[in-house]
Amino acid sequence: MPRTIPEARFPDLLEAATAVFLEQGYRRTQMADVAARAGVAKGTVYLYVASKEALFDAVLRHANAKDQPGLPDTLPLPTPPKGATLAMVRKRVAEEAALPTLAAALGRRRVTDVGAEVEEIIRELYALLSRQRTSIKLLDRCAQEHPELAAVWFGTGRQGAVGLLRRYLEERIRRQRLPAVLDAAVTARLVLETVVFWAVHRHWDPSPQPMDERVAEDSVVSFIRRSLTGET
Repeated sequence: MPRTIPEARFPDLLEAATAVFLEQGYRRTQMADVAARAGVAKGTVYLYVASKEALFDAVLRHANAKDQPGLPDTLPLPTPPKGATLAMVRKRVAEEAALPTLAAALGRRRVTDVGAEVEEIIRELYALLSRQRTSIKLLDRCAQEHPELAAVWFGTGRQGAVGLLRRYLEERIRRQRLPAVLDAAVTARLVLETVVFWAVHRHWDPSPQPMDERVAEDSVVSFIRRSLTGET
């Protein structure tokens, strides 16, 4: 029998669900809230997903997609097996957290332009966080209800990036390519959180300041580069 479920409604449903999960968190979100935000009946939501767990899993899977998701082959989307959402998030964070530019810098003993190297590292980090901003915000918002999911981002993602940045700073300072800092671990965290705010959290600022995206990135990169290198 041909499908009678509108394909265009699926991305609209995910967009509505994303907004509600971000506003209310996982536990407080009800399917009726998502239906109301999407402008459909509650029963319509269940044509696409079998449960709130299935909806949250779909939201996380498609949160950072550039293209609108097509209609799944199987509807409604079933409740994922226990641990499936966690495994998906863990795999994605592990893939993204590799930071190849930063890893390459750590393996490089000689550098002719440390300022350019710092800039390349920060731009890579900014691009990664910007690309993953919605899923990061969802994990932040739902951390209390899904601590195991949040731990992947906070542990593998954030702490992994801080650790790599700290090692980079220590190595370049030891080789006298960067000025000394009071504490490399604190400085690494300061760098990361600065980038996280501008690449991620700024987009949910309750009092937003309109600005060009490229100007925002360039300003962050320039600020961190000058702060770390002492360039004027």
